Amino acid sequence: MKKIAFVIPTKDRRSDLRRLLASLVLQNRRPDQVLIVDSGKSSCRGIEQEFAALPIKILSFSPPSAAGQRNAGIGAAHPDIELIGFLDDDVVLAGRALGVMMDFWEEASEEIGGAAFNLVNGPPQPSLAWLKHLPVSQRLGFYGKKSGMILPSGFQTIIQHLARDEYVQWFSTSASVWRRSLFDEFRFDEWFEGYSYLEDLDFCYRVGKVRKLMIAAKAEYHHFPAPAGRPSSFFFGVREVKNRLYFVRKHSEFSVAKCYLALLMRILISLVSAIQEKRIGYIPRVGGNVVALFQSVYERPS
Repeated sequence: MKKIAFVIPTKDRRSDLRRLLASLVLQNRRPDQVLIVDSGKSSCRGIEQEFAALPIKILSFSPPSAAGQRNAGIGAAHPDIELIGFLDDDVVLAGRALGVMMDFWEEASEEIGGAAFNLVNGPPQPSLAWLKHLPVSQRLGFYGKKSGMILPSGFQTIIQHLARDEYVQWFSTSASVWRRSLFDEFRFDEWFEGYSYLEDLDFCYRVGKVRKLMIAAKAEYHHFPAPAGRPSSFFFGVREVKNRLYFVRKHSEFSVAKCYLALLMRILISLVSAIQEKRIGYIPRVGGNVVALFQSVYERPS
């Protein structure tokens, strides 16, 4: 039977972390190691005593960085661990999800490098999301019909709740499991600092060149986005553009021109959604997008 360690990056979300750990205790198959990598101002130390049924180790990490925290957790895994998983602190595993995931890995072929849990409660899509599915959008490589694709523009297609196991080109690392041997070659790119938006896309893309990735449909989880620790809408809008352009420029096989056009479409969707659906939070996000686009034209690429 394979052994698994979960790395949980966290920052000032003790109540969310407690909810996640409670879901691990209730699993029919518990993890062999739980590595909580804490970057919060208020330490989560002592929480391991509340969950004595779990083999918890707490690591401190500074400055906060989801990518850096995951890398630190990878390095702290026990030598006999064969699988390393990642869980965001605001997710909850469903009933027997971990047992299902471990059964998946007992039968997985060597060509599979990573597998994700299946998200039950994905976010609602904006009213203009249909623009993504126009034939012209797909021909130009802005968007695609299949879940979990990475397109010529450097954008990825969303993954809704799946009815069966599927191969994909990327998935969120919010709830995922990987062969430990991969980490001899691959780590998360710590250029994606702080909130680390798109670090999972970059990681999956690199691993996907040598191994296959899958969604394990019967291993389900829920995501309850926590407000704490998230950037402002304006700052997220800036990172949304900067991180996307960094990813596209890092991998020369993507089209920078198509990326810019897809970003403009993304801005249009956000702006119209802000007006039609009264999503006021989209307005500063659009402002951040626009600022970052202008900066990207005049700044030298990283």
